[in-house]
Amino acid sequence: MDNHVKEQILKVMKDHKIGSLATVKGNKPHARYMSFYHDGFTLFSPTYKDTYKAEEIEANPNVHVLLGYTGEGYEDAFIEFQGKAVIKDDIQLKEKYWSDSLSHYFKGPEDPSFIFLELKPTTIRLMNKGDNTPYDISFD
Repeated sequence: MDNHVKEQILKVMKDHKIGSLATVKGNKPHARYMSFYHDGFTLFSPTYKDTYKAEEIEANPNVHVLLGYTGEGYEDAFIEFQGKAVIKDDIQLKEKYWSDSLSHYFKGPEDPSFIFLELKPTTIRLMNKGDNTPYDISFD
């Protein structure tokens, strides 16, 4: 069953690029909508270097992401992603995921204010996909 669940999780990650990212601020969750790319089960989210979310991640790397639900109802799969985030200022990563849509925010991959948040999962829960959900996959 694990391989089927992993395939379903990867499908959600592939098909859905917008979700909510929660960080910890003052020992409480702080959520916002973000765009996401993925490489395997690792998520990447572009952002500015000088943001509250970057400060929050430096203070506490624990994050939670909701990705996938579109409001269609039962069998509208989504994932609950728990993990740890680090800030990446890697030109290869920025070039890999650069798109014209990012030019609204940044001058280009070399823009010094442009960074990525790299989110490595500890647990991903597949929700709303079949009678036996949730399915949990641990990455510890």
